[in-house]
Amino acid sequence: MKRIEVTTKSKDQFLNITNAVQDAVFHLGISTGVITVFTPHTTCGVTINENADPDVVHDILAHLANAVPWDSELYLHQGGNSAAHIKASLIGSSVSIIVDNCKLKLGVWQAIYLCEFDGPRAREVWIG
Repeated sequence: MKRIEVTTKSKDQFLNITNAVQDAVFHLGISTGVITVFTPHTTCGVTINENADPDVVHDILAHLANAVPWDSELYLHQGGNSAAHIKASLIGSSVSIIVDNCKLKLGVWQAIYLCEFDGPRAREVWIG
């Protein structure tokens, strides 16, 4: 397993971690198989989505904010970050990616994102 550290700058942010994951694949010596990219946090997630048009990330964040507002009288959690927990659950904490010939097999428009919903924070991503 390889652990990478990511520092986020704000809440509701997607960070492209594709290159760091690719570097981890080389570091681990994985030539063929499937890797898991996982974050061990409850207020951020990991997803694969489009990297060509930044409006896609904007649209995802905008609709998550609309569906899960930061302030709501319905939240019981005393931590004040219930929206971040809900968004992280909707996105998920891991993705699986095929590796072939030491390369991530992503689609031409795809990238791997760490999705921050409660930053700024120091985050970990585990690859294995």
